[in-house]
Amino acid sequence: MLHHACVCVQFQPMTKPLLHFAHGNSFPAQTYGVFLQHLRAHYDVHALAMHAHNPNYPVRNGWHALTQELIEEIGTRHRQPVLLVGHSMGGMLCLMAAKARPDLVRAVVMLDAPVVAGWRAVLLGMAKTAGIDKRFSPARFSERRRQSWPDREAAFQHFAAKPMFASWPPQVLRDYMEHGLVDDPEGVRLRFTRETETAVYRTLPHDIGAMVARGLPVPVGFIGGADSVESRQAGLRATRKLVGRHMKLLPGSHLFPMEHPDAAAQAVHQMIHSLLHDKR
Repeated sequence: MLHHACVCVQFQPMTKPLLHFAHGNSFPAQTYGVFLQHLRAHYDVHALAMHAHNPNYPVRNGWHALTQELIEEIGTRHRQPVLLVGHSMGGMLCLMAAKARPDLVRAVVMLDAPVVAGWRAVLLGMAKTAGIDKRFSPARFSERRRQSWPDREAAFQHFAAKPMFASWPPQVLRDYMEHGLVDDPEGVRLRFTRETETAVYRTLPHDIGAMVARGLPVPVGFIGGADSVESRQAGLRATRKLVGRHMKLLPGSHLFPMEHPDAAAQAVHQMIHSLLHDKR
């Protein structure tokens, strides 16, 4: 009788691609928890909890220190190039980081982070020089934003009653209350300070259009909200020139990753696949 030895082969699980996420102004990364959880089905997701609050990387005109913060974060945390995905402010930081250090980046997906270029960039630069930029940016609202409440439930009810947050799924808003607030002697307050939020708005880079005029050495895509006031104000011509056909608009506003986290994550996954594999 022949005896056949059983040869058992152990298969090592495939490593998921590294994806580093950069959040938008005033919303710590954990606010995007539902969106990021969808992405974790396909990627090893990482993020710096909160940009713009490290005194070693101050918020100054052009966001150069904030870009360096992101570069050092991905350069020290990861041993291989990453997929960079960023929303709003985070999308701009991803773009600038990829321009400066393409060796660290496989591809960039900007979420409603349009490139300001042409006459809009010129006007923005002039307005900042004249000190009147606040009149034309969200800074005029952020500097007066309410920043404290008796408790998280009071804060939840405050935000839930606002039209901008009414379309967020309850869990997304709960995540914002959990990670966007910190305890305060009188209750809770915003973790991302309104002073920093305002400073970020007032130091928005106005030279990115020129920086990417000849393209980037890594593939770049753009996903925006079809009803985004921010993209409409910035215009999408320069962005279309940069990303070509790697552009998609989804239902929702500038905050569509919070409004529709599942659809946003699916679109990001499809965009990454297109950027990395579509050679046409």
